[in-house]
Amino acid sequence: MHSFEELSKDFAQKFSTRHFPEKPASLYDPNEYFLSLGGKRVRPILVLMGNELFDEIVPDAWHIANAIELFHNFTLIHDDIMDKAPLRRNMPTVHAKYGESTALLAGDVMLVSAYDHLNKVKSEHFHKIVHLFNKTAKEVCEGQQLDMDFEQQETVHLEEYIHMIELKTSVLLAASLQLGAILGGASKGNLEDIYAFGRDLGIAFQIQDDYLDAFGDPAKFGKQVGGDIMANKKTFLMIKALESCAGAQVQEMKRLMKENPADKVERVLQLFRECGVDKWAFDLKDKYLNSAFGHLENITVITGRKDPLSNLAHFLVQREY
Repeated sequence: MHSFEELSKDFAQKFSTRHFPEKPASLYDPNEYFLSLGGKRVRPILVLMGNELFDEIVPDAWHIANAIELFHNFTLIHDDIMDKAPLRRNMPTVHAKYGESTALLAGDVMLVSAYDHLNKVKSEHFHKIVHLFNKTAKEVCEGQQLDMDFEQQETVHLEEYIHMIELKTSVLLAASLQLGAILGGASKGNLEDIYAFGRDLGIAFQIQDDYLDAFGDPAKFGKQVGGDIMANKKTFLMIKALESCAGAQVQEMKRLMKENPADKVERVLQLFRECGVDKWAFDLKDKYLNSAFGHLENITVITGRKDPLSNLAHFLVQREY
């Protein structure tokens, strides 16, 4: 069995080649630029780990891993356009560097290239793999649309937000694992559990990310505390606060969101603490993380084969904030 770090090193080496033609450079160079920005490459590694959980890693797993990583980068290019984001990994986004029209086309051709890699799969499960890939791709788009819809809604319920996060973030993690497991010949029950493991892990990760944005140490986590609060984003914390705080506290929160005073972050965080939202988020994260580990435990393979996935889950969703 290989660790996440070992597989990451192997994938990075294989993925570092040029993926697109030389011409027209105005179309393909933006994609090469974007891929050069790197990233954790978690999703393609999950394909490999899902495969190795049940069997030795087969060549088809590398094709699917490439397809998943290119699809993920396609979504990032288009998300950056929709979010009007100037930076990605502290570098200019594709639309900021090359213009929106080029970024749209570059994202489109990134998606087409993902299908080129998928088309190299020779497994007898090819149609099952393509079906899951397409289903997941549609769900990610649904999640992004819901995220944009929520920006215009005054009230978003917690169940709605969790469903959006599941579609926008979790299903790609879950599908990556399940795609690898399909190649490994996993049974129906094991396929369901490996998918549920990835889904719940993804939700736990997002809860932690929302928490750290509000309460994390900026020196440790590399982000300014309260960025989501300043942007009036509807996160797990804000939604829970608006649902559970007392009436006067809710009115104060809404006023702060509307007026954006200089001490807004400090005052909203104080309201979060008064309402117990910080403790609630910690418990909710653990609820989904424990559920994920329960599904991992249910998978009927030798326990030692699960260690790399267990270690990765602990790394992604740390027990201590």
